[in-house]
Amino acid sequence: MRSVTYSMGCSLDGYIVGPDGGFNWSAPDKEVFRFWIEEIREVDVHLLGRRLYETMLYWETAEEEGEPDDAELEWIALWNPLPKVVFSTTLSEVRGRARLASGSVAEEIERLRAEPGEGDIAIGGAMLAAEAAAADLIDEYRMVVHPVLVGGGTPYFPRQERRVDLELVETRTFGSGVVYLRHRVKR
Repeated sequence: MRSVTYSMGCSLDGYIVGPDGGFNWSAPDKEVFRFWIEEIREVDVHLLGRRLYETMLYWETAEEEGEPDDAELEWIALWNPLPKVVFSTTLSEVRGRARLASGSVAEEIERLRAEPGEGDIAIGGAMLAAEAAAADLIDEYRMVVHPVLVGGGTPYFPRQERRVDLELVETRTFGSGVVYLRHRVKR
């Protein structure tokens, strides 16, 4: 069965965006960007909330609007053709290889797991991940922890009244002090 992974950058105090809504502190250096490129290679489909979808729309036109370097071109070549499912109650249409979700996150994951494929079903966005976590649908939590305390904002982990036991399966420390933590949910 295909794994559902929740992978995002966060601050050391556990937020994906700060109290002002900003996340400029999470801009990847070359080494971390290379890591994200390798990470996306393992994904067959990406589930996104509206905010993350709108943030990632940049890549749809990045090649025409600027002069991307080789790593950015590699990312574009992987990200743009990747199928995406966007969960939104406010959007009426999406662009590129995205489609609006027709059901709940649980229904979409069940449908996607029934389809053939070997790559991960990735989730991006804290609100969407919280919904999937509440339904016990996340198989792995993958945190890219930045060495900054932002003091509040949108938390990486959902706030719920449920214990989840995890097994550490991988760590990596980057030259910039960013740390990657990959945990599998114990079932």
